[in-house]
Amino acid sequence: QVQLVESGGGLVQAGGSLRLSCAASGRTFSSYAMGWFRQAPGKEREFVGRINWNRYYADSVKGRFTISRDNAKNTVYLQMNSLKPEDTAVYYCAATTILNIVTMDPNEYDYWGQGTQVTVSS
Repeated sequence: QVQLVESGGGLVQAGGSLRLSCAASGRTFSSYAMGWFRQAPGKEREFVGRINWNRYYADSVKGRFTISRDNAKNTVYLQMNSLKPEDTAVYYCAATTILNIVTMDPNEYDYWGQGTQVTVSS
């Protein structure tokens, strides 16, 4: 069992930066691949990126967002730079035991945080 808690969301102007954190409970954090997703009002939950042994990003955020993890702190981060109004959404971190392939389907993630709101003003 893993419990995830996101933090770091807020309101930022276009072109600005935010860093989201996702703190995990449990002693097996390093056994999970961690993903970030987002959901804007009226839209489906969208894959943002994933980290395990390597990193993988959605095309919409590639070059602007960076995922990192600190297994000693049981925490995964999402550094978001050059933010755009279309990045406005609730951001979720998630954990999956599927390690050997890149999983972008939310249904393949077992544990989810409660989400944190990111709002980018124009």
